[in-house]
Amino acid sequence: MTCRIYGSELSPYSVKVRSFFRYKNIDHDWIPRSPAVQAEFQKYAKLPLVPLVVTPEGEGIQDSTPILERFEASHPEPSVIPDDPALAFVSALLEEYGDEWGNKWMFHYRWRYQPDVWSTAERIALQMMGAQGTLAVAQARAAVADRMTGRLGFVGSNQQTEPVIEASFAKALGLIEAHLASRPYLLGGRPAMADFGLWAQLYEAATDPTPGAIMRASAPNVMGWIQRMVAPRAEGGFEPLAALAPTLTPLLAQEVGALFLPWSAANAAAIGHGHKSFTISLGGAEWTQEPQKYHARSLAEIRRKFAAAKAAMGLEPLLAATGCLVGLAG
Repeated sequence: MTCRIYGSELSPYSVKVRSFFRYKNIDHDWIPRSPAVQAEFQKYAKLPLVPLVVTPEGEGIQDSTPILERFEASHPEPSVIPDDPALAFVSALLEEYGDEWGNKWMFHYRWRYQPDVWSTAERIALQMMGAQGTLAVAQARAAVADRMTGRLGFVGSNQQTEPVIEASFAKALGLIEAHLASRPYLLGGRPAMADFGLWAQLYEAATDPTPGAIMRASAPNVMGWIQRMVAPRAEGGFEPLAALAPTLTPLLAQEVGALFLPWSAANAAAIGHGHKSFTISLGGAEWTQEPQKYHARSLAEIRRKFAAAKAAMGLEPLLAATGCLVGLAG
């Protein structure tokens, strides 16, 4: 029986799910979302967002992390969740960091600089209107570019936050590059939930002119990992947390603990108080944006996962040492 994945090559969450299905060897059809399949998409989708997975039984499932968790439960091998509960939580935390903070890098570069805007808008327009001729594609490209550049604020990208986002991208890229120097995947010889979340954002960034050039010039290990993750294969097992720590700890400390979780907590607090914007000091600069409602829910979920895993050996000391504990304890 075959699943259907309605998605887009330009959607990080879509390619995340596709990569996972490939790794699990789950039969699926990849269906690019376009006007030609819109009626079928709407039949199963609760939200107008990709990816949408339609099961052989006709159930529609959305939101990439619940999709992965659902199919991990039904297709447990090869597993993407380490047996060590401490490492499994670190993996979940890094997936969340990729989904929610890594998306800021990708979206900022994609819609901030003109070469990237036109490159992406044209690819989206071709997916939407390719069969309708050159004029239709040109009109769609202009409409997509106008609409999406106007959405930069939704991920917190503005003139004030731009230096923080770009410095974070460069820092994370260097830390992941060093970490991948001695292993094919983030947690060892096979992909974990962490890989799918972080990879999807960097895969998209690699296809865009500005961040792609940065990545190709400075991060050959990351680029190799990006290629492996298109259709990943297990090459070994997960490494112990102690073996991963020397190069994984800096990423947790300098990115997750110093930027992502403080931003997450401030965002959730703003929503809880009904504020229309919030300001926080991040990376030595002020960060101001409108709060993101969805992320407050995903922060609650990662805190729930931490509460279930916090007794795992070695987890709390690692999170305390990297500045992650305060944001997760709530």
